[in-house]
Amino acid sequence: MRLLRGMAVTALGCAGLVACATPEPRLPIYKPQQSSTSKPYSGPPAPGSTKGLRGTEKPYQIRGIWYYPKADPNYDEKGIGSWYGEQFHNRRTANGEIFDMDLPSAAHKTLPLPSIVEVTNLDNGRKLKVRVNDRGPFVDGRIIDLSKAAADQLGYQRSGVARVRVRYVGPAGKTPFDERRIIASAPPPPEPRYAPPPKARAYATGLPPAQPAYDDPPPPKMAEPDYNPPAPVVDAPPAPVAASYRVQAGSFANRDNAERAAAQLSGAGQASIESVERGQGVLYRVVVNAGPDEGEAFGVRDRVAALGFSDATVLRP
Repeated sequence: MRLLRGMAVTALGCAGLVACATPEPRLPIYKPQQSSTSKPYSGPPAPGSTKGLRGTEKPYQIRGIWYYPKADPNYDEKGIGSWYGEQFHNRRTANGEIFDMDLPSAAHKTLPLPSIVEVTNLDNGRKLKVRVNDRGPFVDGRIIDLSKAAADQLGYQRSGVARVRVRYVGPAGKTPFDERRIIASAPPPPEPRYAPPPKARAYATGLPPAQPAYDDPPPPKMAEPDYNPPAPVVDAPPAPVAASYRVQAGSFANRDNAERAAAQLSGAGQASIESVERGQGVLYRVVVNAGPDEGEAFGVRDRVAALGFSDATVLRP
C-alpha cells in the first residue's frame, strides 16, 4: 500500500509539471481600422474607374498632383486670374481646338471642356462670359487662365493678374454654330412725324409778283493799275476719316464656315471676311464694322454675341 501510495504521489507531481510547461494560447491583439475618410485620397485613380470617360473627363497628373475633372453646377470661387498668349498661340488646347490669343477663351483645371463661365474682375467690376477649352493654370493660388483678348476686355492684360470671381454657367457647344441662338434686334427707328404740306400763298392780284429779268452779264473790266484781283479759291483738304472699330466674331480655317458665319451676322451690321496668314495655314476672320465710337463698338459686340458668337471681341483701330 505504501508503494502504491508513493507511485500515485509521483504521478500527480509529474502531471503538475507537464501542466506548468504547456504554453497558454495568445489572444489576437486588436488594432482599430483607420477610417477611409480620415484622409482624402489624392493618388492615381483606381483601375477601371475611368472606363467610359472621355479624354477631357479622365483624371490627370501635373507635377505630381492628380486633378479630377467633373461637372460642378454650383462652382463659384474667388481667386487670382492670369492670362497666356504668344507662347501657346496656334497650339492645340486640351480638347483639340486651336488656341488663338486674339479670341476670348479660358483654361481651368477641373471644369468640363468645353463649358461657359462668367469671370468678374473684382478690381474694376467688369464681367465677361468666356468659353473654357483648355487646362490650367498650374500655379498655386490661381483659379483661371484667360487668353490675351479676354484679359484685355477685363482690363488686366497689362498688369498680368487680377482678383477674379469665376462662376460656372453651363456646357458650351462644340462650335459657335451649336450654341443656342438668341435673336437680338435693334430698337425700331422712330416713325417720321407727319408734316402738312405748305399752304399756297394768296396774292391780291391772284398772281405771284413778277420776277426781275436780267440781261447777259457784263464783260469783265480791264485791269487797272490799282486793281488787285481776289485770291483764287482753294478747296480745303478733306477732313480725316475717323478710325473705325471692328468686332471679330470668329476665326475659321475653312472659308465655307467663315462665309456661313458672315451671312448669319447680316443682322448685326456690315460683315466681311479677312484672310490672315499663319504658320500653319490661312485663317479666315469674320469681322463686323462697328464705327468710330468705342461705346457703340461694344454694343455691336453684344449683338454679335447674342447671335451665337459668344467669343466675339472688339478690335481697336
